[in-house]
Amino acid sequence: MLRSLWTVLGIFPIIGMLACAAATAASGLPDPTVDARLATVRGEQTAVVAGGCFWGVQAVFEHVKGVIRVTAGYSGGSANTAHYQTVCSETTGHAESVSIAYDPSQITYGQLLNVFFSVAHDPTQVNGQGPDTGTQYRSVVFYTGAGQKRIAQAYIDQLNQAKVFSGPIVTQVVAFDSFYPAEAYHQDYAVRHPDDGYIVINDLPKVANLRKQFPSLYTER
Repeated sequence: MLRSLWTVLGIFPIIGMLACAAATAASGLPDPTVDARLATVRGEQTAVVAGGCFWGVQAVFEHVKGVIRVTAGYSGGSANTAHYQTVCSETTGHAESVSIAYDPSQITYGQLLNVFFSVAHDPTQVNGQGPDTGTQYRSVVFYTGAGQKRIAQAYIDQLNQAKVFSGPIVTQVVAFDSFYPAEAYHQDYAVRHPDDGYIVINDLPKVANLRKQFPSLYTER
């Protein structure tokens, strides 16, 4: 609701451009030095991350090679509070998240994190992304096992030590508990509403940056 109001008031074009500039300031991130190897057989694994409004994060990963499907939803809180209006109250513990089902024979977990930190969001912003503020927009990697935790923490340490961003990475690395799909109208929002002012300013540039920075990983859907 708040996103729509700001679009009507004309605030998004200004704030959105500033957000995009911040997010792309660290383009060309190095590959993770700690990562899983590509699997020798096809399969399906899951990565869950949060980085601002789930519309844009979902839109990015839907264009990544090896990704099978991406679902927008909520993680960090309980089932009875996993509803958009309730999550917006900042009292639920939930973050707007995406669940990424991917084929580990085509893309590694570390490569997914490279995309996440490079173009999907700005990992230096605390409790917000661009025009969206609140704990539900915080940056989180929800790891599903010791391997994901090790890769995520090592990559954050690597990027911080290399000082590729103007400030420290604030992304939380948290054990995954549960994921609750968001309401149907949130799913594939950027695909279904490409002319929405919020999408045009905040999310389409992320997809364009993915295509530019990761040509070998980019795929049309």
